[in-house]
Amino acid sequence: MLEQVILFTILLGFIISVIFSPIFIPFLRRLKFGQSIREEGPKSHQKKSGTPTMGGIIILLSIVVTTFTMTGKYAEPTMESYLLIFVTLGFGLLGFLDDFIKVVMKRNLGLTSKQKLLGQIIISIVFYFFLKQSEFSTEISIPLTGISFDLGWTYVLFIIFWLVGFSNAVNLTDGLDGLVSGTAAIAFGAFAVLAWNQSLLEVSVFSVSVVGAVLGFLVFNAHPAKVFMGDTGSLALGGAIAAVAIMLKLEILLLIIGGVFVIETLSVILQVISFKTTGKRIFRMSPLHHHYELVGWSEWRVVVTFWTVGLIFAVLGIYIEVWM
Repeated sequence: MLEQVILFTILLGFIISVIFSPIFIPFLRRLKFGQSIREEGPKSHQKKSGTPTMGGIIILLSIVVTTFTMTGKYAEPTMESYLLIFVTLGFGLLGFLDDFIKVVMKRNLGLTSKQKLLGQIIISIVFYFFLKQSEFSTEISIPLTGISFDLGWTYVLFIIFWLVGFSNAVNLTDGLDGLVSGTAAIAFGAFAVLAWNQSLLEVSVFSVSVVGAVLGFLVFNAHPAKVFMGDTGSLALGGAIAAVAIMLKLEILLLIIGGVFVIETLSVILQVISFKTTGKRIFRMSPLHHHYELVGWSEWRVVVTFWTVGLIFAVLGIYIEVWM
């Protein structure tokens, strides 16, 4: 029974994305919602200028419809379902505003960092508030150690840090055709397995809804991309994966399953620290995927390599939680 639910959920999410993408992409073209490419980025990316962006709307539509269709069919939607959708749409709305300002208002940096951070914090606090109403545990467990400790009221600070951090981490990773679509599918797939292992049907259904949605989107987002997800998609996916990890009380395990996002973020942090302190760069360009482009790897090789690394991290995360 549960296996059928998971299979049908992935298929529905995939089909919705595949059906709506060919409809939505020309619409974005007509509105001239084309991606602006940063001058300081790799020169090979300049040819991507004008590719429709804000395709994350397709992903969000698929996730919402699939999640509520499948939970409505096999179980009553619970607080978990509503909270996961709230975080996903909340961060997606922030991303949409950022994309809209960049593309329509022609302000290439989008929302200011303070505006984006404020929005992320507000969404995170609301998420915590509703979790608290259900007497949600504020304990954090360290994988492989058996160590756990209660953060008490400071758990809200942890939630803010986790949601903001991972939404930005996925956003940083979104720099090559299909990179985030593939790595997100793998990471959410791992959490779907872990939610299934905990018999949390609603969280598992949501997670596989995301898998189906991004795989369907990947059909049009793989190199050469016909559409980009933009911040609308990447911020939503980053916030959603952090929320799923929190729901499953596997917060720290996200550092492993989402290892690609963590490494990409660390590459940016290390690059900035190195340049500001020594005047030298560690990488030819950060985030890390651009470094490999500039040393001569093809874009497709970089993406497939990162997918492979993401799969290794996902399998490792499942192994640690289920079998160790």
